[in-house]
Amino acid sequence: MDKKCIVIFLTQDTAQTYNGKPLMLQEALFCPVLNWCMRAWTKKGITRFFVVCGPEYHEEVAACFPAGTAAVVGTEEDYQRDIGEFAKGCWLEEIREAMMPVGSMMLSFHSVPELIRLQQAVKEDIAIYHQNTGVNVLAPDSTYIDPRVSIGPGTTILPGTVLRGNTVIGESCEIGPNAMVVDCTIGDGTIFNASQAFESVLGKNVHVGPYAHIRPHCQVGDGCKVGAYVEIKNATFGQETKMSHLTYVGDADVGSGVNFGCGTITSNYDGFKKHRTVIKDGAFIGCNTNLVPPVTVGEGSYIAAGTTVTKDVEADALAIGRVRQENKPGWAQKRRELEGGK
Repeated sequence: MDKKCIVIFLTQDTAQTYNGKPLMLQEALFCPVLNWCMRAWTKKGITRFFVVCGPEYHEEVAACFPAGTAAVVGTEEDYQRDIGEFAKGCWLEEIREAMMPVGSMMLSFHSVPELIRLQQAVKEDIAIYHQNTGVNVLAPDSTYIDPRVSIGPGTTILPGTVLRGNTVIGESCEIGPNAMVVDCTIGDGTIFNASQAFESVLGKNVHVGPYAHIRPHCQVGDGCKVGAYVEIKNATFGQETKMSHLTYVGDADVGSGVNFGCGTITSNYDGFKKHRTVIKDGAFIGCNTNLVPPVTVGEGSYIAAGTTVTKDVEADALAIGRVRQENKPGWAQKRRELEGGK
């Protein structure tokens, strides 16, 4: 059994707060300082913590505890009443100053400017750590990696990249330049170029960008392409589906081997509710298609360019929904003559 219990006091003293929040709850590289400390202490084998703070911070503090720790959040009154039973005879170490782990040391700080200086030091430490595990971080000065991020060997991180939250990146990927990835899982061999992704899962050998926006709750299958100026949201995609450019797919379930032409959108919001679009394997969606859900596009079907789809399309069918073209010979010349032109 661990013989030490650490007690952290998040003081309300204005000298120890910034914008009303305790310094230990300020973020360093997108991660609360308290979380940095908790992970550093648990690496040393300490697993019992009592955090004393106001009730308005209890939820935020609880989110900082690593899995497997015995931890309690309470007020000063709770501490005085419960610490004896909670510590169970352990030696108590009280922490009353804001602290930040840097290397093997715990350094105290008393202001946000001091924290920013410490952040620079740990930023370099994180880049070195990943470089030592086989990750090629090309420009540590312009790269920001959250300490919770995991990166596989052989991956290259290009300048201007920001990796946040519980992001997991596989092996032999290329991330950046100028990329933002937040709470995502990215499979091996994926290229993620000048784009943003949030709370989503990307498979292996996916190609993203440039200038793509992957919004939360997307699952992108192996070998997919999410190309230039493509936005996806709350959607699933099977393997080898391609959206090369200028496309929006939201609230959709898309199969494998689907091809989206330029300018395609799902009209998922009717002003009151969101509706889902279903596109099955091997469908071909022509350029400038509007899919108005709820609607299902069958396996292997074709949607002609310029079509607005408002009813289901059966498998292997061709759907056309556009005005028939009519050419009027000589019309343009007559118009110019009427306007005094030639």
